[in-house]
Amino acid sequence: MNDQPATTHFGYRNVPMAEKQKLVGQVFTSVAKNYDLMNDLMSFGVHRLWKRHFVATSGIRRGDRVLDLAGGTGDIAALLKSVVGDTGEIVVGDINAAMLGVGRDRLTDRGLVAGLRWAQLNAECLPFADNSFDAVTMAFGLRNVTDKDMALADICRVLKPGGRALILEFSKVQHPLFGKLYNFHSFQVLPRLGRVFAHDAGSYQYLAESIRKHPDQATLKTMMETAGFGRVDVRNLTDGVVAIHRGYKF
Repeated sequence: MNDQPATTHFGYRNVPMAEKQKLVGQVFTSVAKNYDLMNDLMSFGVHRLWKRHFVATSGIRRGDRVLDLAGGTGDIAALLKSVVGDTGEIVVGDINAAMLGVGRDRLTDRGLVAGLRWAQLNAECLPFADNSFDAVTMAFGLRNVTDKDMALADICRVLKPGGRALILEFSKVQHPLFGKLYNFHSFQVLPRLGRVFAHDAGSYQYLAESIRKHPDQATLKTMMETAGFGRVDVRNLTDGVVAIHRGYKF
């Protein structure tokens, strides 16, 4: 009989599963104030184009009720607001209070209040009834979830029949030469940017490692199908630096 606690990865480290949530929380509490600045520096601003494309191709419509998980600083919610309109609703969920605070303050300053709700929650056990949402979005958050299979299954549960899950996440670069350049940027440049601009090299080292530990396109597609999604498709952006996974609940 094995009495050792179950482990998972935190970057390249193996840690007890019970500790990962706390460790990830410390990372995002540390980076919350500089999150958008660092995203611009790390991606040369391309993350904004990825997010706009993600929302523009989502198929979400006016009047939809959308759950935006790992909603962080509100980037996706702000883009979705003009799509769902005054008759729709967006629930922004994040496990990290600091990230939620930054996002809520920013969108409030922009006058984006009506039709927006903010909820601190765990994606593995969503506090919503079955069949509650027309769509669930999750941008750059799934790789930080301790039990991804559990989160995907619960996302499927809260979707209405015919509803869609849309996941934007870092993935596997397709061409080896570009992959070498990308690895250099991830492991040599990002921690240095974190040290200079956010005074936190360690958190950005973790973020680079977490990207490499995240399932690739085919693996995540299979995970979504196992969780109950149908018609799962994958769209690579920027040679697979990121990918959009989309699946439907039937």
